[in-house]
Amino acid sequence: MKSEPDVFSIDTLKKDKTTWWTGVRNYTARNNMQAMELGDMILFYHSNAEPSGVIGIAEVSKLAAPDQLQFDKKSEYYAEKATQEKPIWFCTEIKYKSKFDQLVSLDQIKHDPKLKNMALLKQGRLSVSPVSEAEFKHICKLGEK
Repeated sequence: MKSEPDVFSIDTLKKDKTTWWTGVRNYTARNNMQAMELGDMILFYHSNAEPSGVIGIAEVSKLAAPDQLQFDKKSEYYAEKATQEKPIWFCTEIKYKSKFDQLVSLDQIKHDPKLKNMALLKQGRLSVSPVSEAEFKHICKLGEK
């Protein structure tokens, strides 16, 4: 999951303990959240940072549910066509697990042969993308050095 650190950082998640991952307005990212299971581990990625990269781990603590911001006319995430009976957008609750000793930069990921097939590199700006178990373990090792 990607977030800009000045908007919502791994440190904010640590302080808050949990958060609903609201405001996702991309169908593929939404579908990725809907496919998540309780206890799934998540790589927490700081985007638009210097450098951008994976900074820690979160965990799915509640399954996808309708994103309540889509019903709030005052929200920038309001969706006029969404109804309580037929919501369009969903979000998953995540909880903080850990922060890496060091950030695993996007540049490291791009140049690591073990990560060449990551969805992050193929789907670009997608805020929620799948990660294989092997990719997850490898990035965790890189972050703990």
